[in-house]
Amino acid sequence: MSRYRLLAGIASEIRRDIAAARNRDPAARGVGTIEILATWPGVHALLAHRVAHALHGAGVPLLPRLIAALARSLTGIEIHPAAIIGEGLFIDHGMGVVIGETAQIGDDVTLYQGVTLGGTGFATGKRHPTVQDNVTIGSGAKLLGPITVGHGSKVGANSVVIHDVPPNSTVVGNPGHPVRVEGRRPEGPDADWVHLPDPIADALKGLSGRIAALEQTVSELSPEQRAKVRPLRPPASAAAEDEPESGLRPGRSIGPNPAGG
Repeated sequence: MSRYRLLAGIASEIRRDIAAARNRDPAARGVGTIEILATWPGVHALLAHRVAHALHGAGVPLLPRLIAALARSLTGIEIHPAAIIGEGLFIDHGMGVVIGETAQIGDDVTLYQGVTLGGTGFATGKRHPTVQDNVTIGSGAKLLGPITVGHGSKVGANSVVIHDVPPNSTVVGNPGHPVRVEGRRPEGPDADWVHLPDPIADALKGLSGRIAALEQTVSELSPEQRAKVRPLRPPASAAAEDEPESGLRPGRSIGPNPAGG
């Protein structure tokens, strides 16, 4: 009976994974279940992981790692058999995705190609990220260490995240900066990567505006109000007159040439 429940649970998870691929991949609209199961590498990797994880939990030696290695060679997606993955995970394209041993992924999460849920250093124990429900992680993003990515968050492409991410926020940049977008956003995956906020660009825009305001203020000053500009170096003619016959400037000591020689 326990084996039957285990197999039934795996079958339920696979059906949810296929439904996630159909709902979140525009290329899968109108495609049959058999075709998705046969040709989607993300679904292949999850199918292999469901089996490998069940065997790993049952204490079966060697076989779980063999299944994971075979899935990696066929799909380019590496998932450790011990990683805990919820229902409805969708891995789009998938090539280069790495999910570490102690990583935990909630329900209805979306990962794009090149995502890494990795560890830092050689510490044992919990050393990989925890990704809560309804999180979307863009292509090439790196999430490192035992951090937590909060419910409903969104990680921009190629971001490097090494700190916890608050729920319902957006992270961009390297290192990643969390930015709240209009408060709490609706449930479900969000693939709008064009309108991600850029905190660095916002800071540069603020500095540019400040410089423009200062230039405008200076231009409105009267000649009497403007400070007299003092040159950093005296004119060449004045400097030549001040130099003694030895060719050295007053107060300048003889020492080694800083340029060598």
